[in-house]
Amino acid sequence: MQIKTSSKTYDAVIVGSGAGGGMTAKVLSEAGLSVAIIEAGPYFDPADPEHKTQMRWPWESPRRGAGTTRPFGDYNAAFGGWEIPGEPYSRAPGTKFDWFRSRMLGGRTNHWGRISLRFGPDDFHRKDLDGLGENWPIRYEDISPYYDKVDKLIGVFGTNEGLPNDPDGFFLPPPKPRLHELYVTQAATKVGVPIIPGRLSMVTKKINEDRGVCFYCGQCSRACAVYADFSAGSCLIFPAMKGTGQIDLFTDCMAREVITDNTGKATAVSYVSKADRREYQLKGKVIVLAASACETARILMNSEAPGQTNGMGNGSGTLGRYLHDSTGAGAGAFIPALMNRERYNEDGVGGMHVYAPWWGDNKKLDFPRGYHLEVWGGMGMPSYGFGGSHLAIQEKLGYRVGGYGNPLMKEVKQVYGAVVGMSGRGEAVALYDNYCEIDPGQVDEWGIPTLRFHYKWSDNERLQAKHMQETIREVLTEMGGEVFGDMPGPEQDYGLLAPGRIIHEVGTARMHDDPKQGVTNRWGQLHEVPNVFITDAATFTSQADKNPTWTIMALAWRASDHIISERKKMNI
Repeated sequence: MQIKTSSKTYDAVIVGSGAGGGMTAKVLSEAGLSVAIIEAGPYFDPADPEHKTQMRWPWESPRRGAGTTRPFGDYNAAFGGWEIPGEPYSRAPGTKFDWFRSRMLGGRTNHWGRISLRFGPDDFHRKDLDGLGENWPIRYEDISPYYDKVDKLIGVFGTNEGLPNDPDGFFLPPPKPRLHELYVTQAATKVGVPIIPGRLSMVTKKINEDRGVCFYCGQCSRACAVYADFSAGSCLIFPAMKGTGQIDLFTDCMAREVITDNTGKATAVSYVSKADRREYQLKGKVIVLAASACETARILMNSEAPGQTNGMGNGSGTLGRYLHDSTGAGAGAFIPALMNRERYNEDGVGGMHVYAPWWGDNKKLDFPRGYHLEVWGGMGMPSYGFGGSHLAIQEKLGYRVGGYGNPLMKEVKQVYGAVVGMSGRGEAVALYDNYCEIDPGQVDEWGIPTLRFHYKWSDNERLQAKHMQETIREVLTEMGGEVFGDMPGPEQDYGLLAPGRIIHEVGTARMHDDPKQGVTNRWGQLHEVPNVFITDAATFTSQADKNPTWTIMALAWRASDHIISERKKMNI
């Protein structure tokens, strides 16, 4: 098959346009570098009437808002999901792993919860504290200046609390707690769980001329037409394209592999265009992979370089290894005190106004690491599947179970806003035996070999989920709530969701100072191919009890500064 090669050589070719790729593109282009971005999905702009779903009613959808190809509903911004037609993946026997992919400009930043937490000082050297896993080669002090830059550039609301492992930042004013969140705060405080204002990347105060201010429609998962919430396309790539003219987009293009010359230097990225199904090559002086932790590992495994037959940059044998996702478990309850409640203006951001950062002392517990608690509930716009717990509520109230028409509508109005829940999101310990690899017998519809996953939770994660369940149920009960369902036991892993379900996977090309122990150095630079960098979560040595996006962007900015510095020194 003929492969078309571009005549232009870019200073940098970036694969992926999400948090890491978007930040890398912005920093490099503003430094004067010519940049090409390869994105597997289509162009997307939430302000474009053709793309916009914000402020649309459920009945405008043929399915009343329910999705077919979008797992979170017809109006959710994410194109893709855990299963994508034509893009299979497989699981080894005994494995539970669900791989979420969002094929579109901006990637998964279009629909995420926008919980924007810094990793803390302890999170970079957990091995020193509990003997498990591995320390990062960097410390909080190395990345703190970049967290500051991300805060100021993108905007995040919150409050400075002086918590040692939940660092303060540069915060915009947080929205006031809604009624259900006030109930949670009161109950949680009584049982010893601290509640503080949430830290989310929605702009509650004007920060620049490119972005509007949140107007509290509560639909951030649809991506914001005024760019008040953070998405990589609207807040990083679009401003950089407008300001520099240095970025070329190649959308609907599936990256296949990194190409090298006979010296082992990376020279191009090969991709398949979805438009004509032909293969092309984009030439670049520096190649940056930011396609997401598993996709980046897949590209490297499908790439070869002289002397590297087991995947590019895999001399350590750790490529694809140490894959881990956040733990997740939760529960909801019916709160009788919130029945027939007065209607207040409780609009807000599309996420939590308050949350509980980790408060525990693991030395006194039977599991390592920690988790945070997210709060949900309130009176948002009913969407598809609304009222799914109503049968259980009818049973709790002694009503006749079932019904339809006006009597059912009256009941629903009585209990609207009276269901509240909490979800735990915690840190798993990175393990060598949790990994992805190329499936030798399968390719996707573009002819690219696909991934096979090997993953099992350990008792560390199961016992953490047990603690989550006990804590959440204690808080909900303190609220006077009637929890839905019995607490899951060990045979159900205490309600622990399958890995991949929280969509925080990290660690497949971890950074390490020793080339025999990791794929990249502390700058995200491949030990064996120095002009290839990774700026997504693949480089994480470990996860934390925080969402990874803020750390992805801080590390991407730091790596980009290093690329610029090394170019000036003629090292790459």
